[in-house]
Amino acid sequence: MKPVRTFRVIPKLPENIEKLRTIAYNLCWCWDYEAVSLIRRMDHDLWEDLDHNPIRVLGAISQTQLDDLSKDDGFLAHYRRVIEKFERYMNEPAWYDKHFGKKDAVIAYFSAEFGITESLPIYSGGLGILAGDHLKSASDLGLPLIGVGLLYQNGYFRQHLNYDGWQAENYPINDFYNMAVEEVKDQKGNSVIVTIDFPGRKVYAKIWVAHVGRVRLFLLDTNIPLNTGADHDITDELYGGDNEKRLHQEMVLGIGGIRMLRQLGITPSVCHMNEGHSAFLGLERTRLLMQEQQLSFREALEVVRAGSVFTTHTPVPAGIDVFPSDLIKHYFFDYAKTLHISWDDFLSLGSDSYENRHHGFSMAVLAFHLSERSNGVSKLHGHVSRNIFKYVWPELPENEVPVTSITNGIHHLSWISHDMESLYHRYMGDRWLNSPQNIDKRSDFDEVPDEELWRTHERRRERLVSFARKRLKTQLIRRGAPHTEVKSAEEVLDPEILTIGFARRFATYKRADLILRHPQRLARIMNNDNTPVQIIFSGKAHPKDTPGKELIRELVHLSQQEDFRKRIVFIEDYDMAVARYLVQGVDVWLNTPRRLYEASGTSGMKAAVNGALNMSILDGWWDEAFKPGIGWAIGKADEYSDINYQYDIEANAIYDLLEKEVIPLFYSRGSDKLPRGWLRYMKDSISTLYPVFNTHRMVTEYTEQCYNKAESRFILLSQNTCQNAKALSAFKDGLAGRWTKIKIEDIRSEVEDKVLIGHCLTVLATVNLGDISPDHVDVQVYHGLVDSGCMIVEGVVDSLLDIRHLSDGKYEFSGCIKCTLSGMQGFSVRILPKHELLENPFIPGLIKWAGQ
Repeated sequence: MKPVRTFRVIPKLPENIEKLRTIAYNLCWCWDYEAVSLIRRMDHDLWEDLDHNPIRVLGAISQTQLDDLSKDDGFLAHYRRVIEKFERYMNEPAWYDKHFGKKDAVIAYFSAEFGITESLPIYSGGLGILAGDHLKSASDLGLPLIGVGLLYQNGYFRQHLNYDGWQAENYPINDFYNMAVEEVKDQKGNSVIVTIDFPGRKVYAKIWVAHVGRVRLFLLDTNIPLNTGADHDITDELYGGDNEKRLHQEMVLGIGGIRMLRQLGITPSVCHMNEGHSAFLGLERTRLLMQEQQLSFREALEVVRAGSVFTTHTPVPAGIDVFPSDLIKHYFFDYAKTLHISWDDFLSLGSDSYENRHHGFSMAVLAFHLSERSNGVSKLHGHVSRNIFKYVWPELPENEVPVTSITNGIHHLSWISHDMESLYHRYMGDRWLNSPQNIDKRSDFDEVPDEELWRTHERRRERLVSFARKRLKTQLIRRGAPHTEVKSAEEVLDPEILTIGFARRFATYKRADLILRHPQRLARIMNNDNTPVQIIFSGKAHPKDTPGKELIRELVHLSQQEDFRKRIVFIEDYDMAVARYLVQGVDVWLNTPRRLYEASGTSGMKAAVNGALNMSILDGWWDEAFKPGIGWAIGKADEYSDINYQYDIEANAIYDLLEKEVIPLFYSRGSDKLPRGWLRYMKDSISTLYPVFNTHRMVTEYTEQCYNKAESRFILLSQNTCQNAKALSAFKDGLAGRWTKIKIEDIRSEVEDKVLIGHCLTVLATVNLGDISPDHVDVQVYHGLVDSGCMIVEGVVDSLLDIRHLSDGKYEFSGCIKCTLSGMQGFSVRILPKHELLENPFIPGLIKWAGQ
């Protein structure tokens, strides 16, 4: 029976504990152990049964219990401490205020997923967890930042395995009214609705808001009666459906996200695209500027580019969203008209060149074209990204492709166990927790007694083993396993032996099976009576990833063999709760991706702050973090053409490390039964990694390297009715039609076969600029070492600053280059645009090299 009217029932809280509702609805409780323990104290069983969701706990707890709690002196004292801490946190000036003052500027951070807590399941993996940690550190640091995303009715799938170990998925419906999100309503109490134009119809989205400390996260939801058919289901599933549904989601996120902010009276100076999913936001910002400031497309684009930041997390080209041109035409042909550009010009925004515009519309390329600042998420990934996306700037050497890097981090307070947090507090004070990015890496962690550190770590391992046994037992009962097998779950794992953790998405390139490659050798290692080893696995395969599912099935089958039955466990339904147990309880965190296939990775950082040691392929963050004495590198930074050979090399490297280094170090005990060598590694790992690989440092870098500069550029180009944007656009347009006529006619130098180090080599270039002013070009000599293929590698640039007018349009540019390195070297000459308003001179199509 359909109701004639709906209403919402909320718990009636006694007046003296009424602010429990405030705590529950602000997600900063999830990184405050005292707040978590307060909610758990209300009813521990409810807390565990209801997915650690305080909203549901408040709704399910009996009124009698609430009344009793309101009279419990111990609970009330705990409650007051939590409220006072929360109010202090929300109101005290933070890092941003102290360094930059209060600003009206707003940074809008767009992401397709946000992993803040398991009770708000709108995330699938690393990208979402990173986005959630970004918001948490932005809150801690006081940035004027807001998040923009989608509120999924089903979220990401829940995983369960059948008796054969094959993954199945189910999609529980999210009950938004029992989650820490609230509808955004206007002054009359009506829902605020955003409209997005689709071909021949309109799509509508309701707005919800989640509070993440000081940061607001706005989420769009299309599952409302105004929509019909497929439009109703756009925000049903994270990463579900086909290409067209993905396009729908990205239109709602990008275009709908900007329209939502406008309806809420928010005009961001800076928009940060966390991956290319939200890149349509740049087009919508451009359209609005054109409409409101009477600008041309190119003029408005200059302003938008100035205020946009793009972070790519993609390590391989296949990971980029590329939509067929005909699909884009169906949805954006009319939109292009509102931008007053041709359809071919629109298509070229998602392509590396005008000529290739029909080869597919890339969201990453669109994001590059609409952003003045772009970055990868580790130093190595910055290099990989420059290699992947060099086709966008075909005239540039790879090392000059304008994609920098800011290495990912973790929100430390969200991932450190309470036991370890207490150690940090007790021996190093608050700075280690509140300002980890400001800790000198040489700070001494040695104040923590070995005995106390080891006992703390052992308690976490015991809790992990207990958790794993309970989960395994539940899994076996659900699969219909025999009673004897269910009973045996109580005997798997050992709380006192070396424990390795491996948990991540089960994509084949992450190679969960690398350590299992030679089972007989692994069995000998794991079942040594004196030095046993155990491994706990967890992770999901994408519903359409059959090879990933097969990998899980093979792992489950192996774990059922007698040699591994007590030594290998697979925990189903990997989420943030499972992740916390793992990273807080294992001794070694194992990571085995194919090198260059992992952009950053952050799970190893979470394990490190809890004292676990990393053993990983030199990829992502570990490539820049590793040094002897803090963990282990699997193999070298080598790549082989024969993949099977490479897998064998690296699998054997794992076994060798375990046999020769890891296991002996762990089991080497003195009379006090403490592994002193292992504890030395733990302390050095924490001291080295914790101050660097955290999101406080990461968000600080984004602020100083991207946000503040983007804000200044946005203001510069948008002030005085965008006069500077108009001037810059006119400059570029003026060059575009005349650039091909530029000719580098002659290059001269007194260079000899041999030149002494320190010698200044004079270079003269005769250039015909046509009717372009010499003040509008930068003639440069590009020089450096020459490789065996006669190519300049890692070249450097010097501008030829002395200009002599020769005749109409013809000039001689001269200067010198200082020879500082020995070896075979060479140089070339190129011309770039130059303008006082031009921050990045690398404009595709406006680069001229000698010989072109």
